[in-house]
Amino acid sequence: MVRGVAKRVAAAPGVVKAQLTVCHNRTVVSLRRSVHGVVLAVVVLTTGPPEAPAGPAPELPAQLPPAARARLQPITDRASLAVKVDGQPFVGRREVFEFLLDHPDFATHVTRALKFARYKIWRTPGGLGIDDGWGTVGSFETVWSAAGHRVMYARGVYQHKILPDIQGQAVVSIDYGVEPAANGRSHISAAVTGFVKLDSRILALASKMASSVARAKGEKEAKSLVGLFARTTQAIEADPAGVFDKVRQRSDVPARELDDFRRLLSLPTAAR
Repeated sequence: MVRGVAKRVAAAPGVVKAQLTVCHNRTVVSLRRSVHGVVLAVVVLTTGPPEAPAGPAPELPAQLPPAARARLQPITDRASLAVKVDGQPFVGRREVFEFLLDHPDFATHVTRALKFARYKIWRTPGGLGIDDGWGTVGSFETVWSAAGHRVMYARGVYQHKILPDIQGQAVVSIDYGVEPAANGRSHISAAVTGFVKLDSRILALASKMASSVARAKGEKEAKSLVGLFARTTQAIEADPAGVFDKVRQRSDVPARELDDFRRLLSLPTAAR
């Protein structure tokens, strides 16, 4: 989501993009940043006043504990962009859906094995690292987990080939409801609420001024995330053995979580 906002701001309509030579000379780098600031100021001045979002403002779950809320409020209260998207309900096993939510590093092995997404997440001493495959890298963690809710915090940087790096923080809340379906399955309805706070004041102001464009991109990213969980859960539902076989062929898949996944799917032990 940080990447989506950053790309929209960097490519806002009406901006003349300058061709800049990458150089490690501090004077040139300083000049480049100054030029970028002027360009962004033009974006702000020519975009016009921000449009008020339709409907109620996105919010974090009411059940979020006070300590977690206090930690996240500096981002959510000063967000450059806030969106909420309701996904299409789908049928699947709740246990599989929640396993993917609670093991995001393993989940990206599944989505990459299925060629559904380029996201890559891995364990680090301080939590989880993430690379979305399109220029955004960073770290994130699950701040709060409860029945029907997962709230995550992320800090990342969007690395552009020409423009300076764009850094920011994000809070993502995945909220879902579950109703019984046939054959031990469930109807799962998930929604994603996202808040992005860009570290650069100029970029943050530009994204707010171009709010309709930034919001549309943010909603698209959030809807894509909901859809990714649905597609992955349904693919596992349709062919558990086939999906497992694709995942286990990945050389760097964590053995412990792979075995947990196998048992979750009630599959026999397979030699790797």
